Amino acid sequence: MKTIVIYNSQTGFTKRYAGWIAEAAGADCLELSAAKRRSLESYDAIVFGGWACAGSIKKLGWFKENIEKWADKKLIAFCVGASPIDNPEVEQSLKQNFKEPELKKVNIFYCPGGLNYEKMPASSRLMMKMFIKMLKAKKDKTEAEQEMIKMISASYDISDKRYIEPVLECLER
Repeated sequence: MKTIVIYNSQTGFTKRYAGWIAEAAGADCLELSAAKRRSLESYDAIVFGGWACAGSIKKLGWFKENIEKWADKKLIAFCVGASPIDNPEVEQSLKQNFKEPELKKVNIFYCPGGLNYEKMPASSRLMMKMFIKMLKAKKDKTEAEQEMIKMISASYDISDKRYIEPVLECLER
């Protein structure tokens, strides 16, 4: 199956996962800006990877605009975020990015990445600082909120190649 992996990455986590998937699947791999200038008709499978921000997948609009055009292809979308894989909110957040008919055509997956404050644009760092400040100011924090404050107060990396296995299995079906 001729496959292409297309990604949009802000700090490198999505790019890393796209590379891992492409290598394991023997697929082509392109950054979104390059893929937009290329015909994808010769591919049997199109895998799109974007990063999560406040529950939405960045640059997903381009992929969604083409779902109907790619009706004869296997379509996969993966999202890379800062939450651990076992966060119960992940699945709901993923699904809210697609309408019901789209969910029937696209297989969606989540891969935990992390935060890299050194590579974030200033606007994203500021947004995160404000979010952390808001969480710290909250009275009667839950245990989960206290854990989140610890986790997102500094850069961290929880990415792992094992999280691409469901994507690869879907490509093989």
